[in-house]
Amino acid sequence: MKTLIVGMGNPILCDDAVGIRLARYIKSKLGEVPGLTVIEECSVGGLEILDVISGYDRLVILDSIKTTDTPPGYWYRFTAESLKETMNLNNIHDTNFATALELGRHLGQRLPDSGDIDIFAVEVLDNRTFSESMTEELERDFHRYADEIYIEVAELLGLNP
Repeated sequence: MKTLIVGMGNPILCDDAVGIRLARYIKSKLGEVPGLTVIEECSVGGLEILDVISGYDRLVILDSIKTTDTPPGYWYRFTAESLKETMNLNNIHDTNFATALELGRHLGQRLPDSGDIDIFAVEVLDNRTFSESMTEELERDFHRYADEIYIEVAELLGLNP
């Protein structure tokens, strides 16, 4: 099974870089895994994401999310079947992730089934300020939530974390 892990975000938008940081961290902990590709930094959305994910059987997306419901560092896990839109996966000038998947499948692209797309989204404080550093709260707890997400991803891949 070909699996793709994608770190979504922008490395110079403060907490928006959390997906990128997670992808780097998880890649370093996993090491070489047959059939696994890790794209540490991806900032495309809408229909452009189809070019990135086409040809894979399983997809793991690491991203940020900003709600008013949970503290920074809290993370969500959901599949494309229960997709919640995030800033990076939806763009007002483009189509959302769920619609892009549906269109790509309709056009015959080889894409993972919705049940084989797992999205891990970390609650952030600031995803709009230009900065190469994350907020103190997100940085302080990084290893806690990164390790929790790593365990989930390793189990998805059938590995013993």
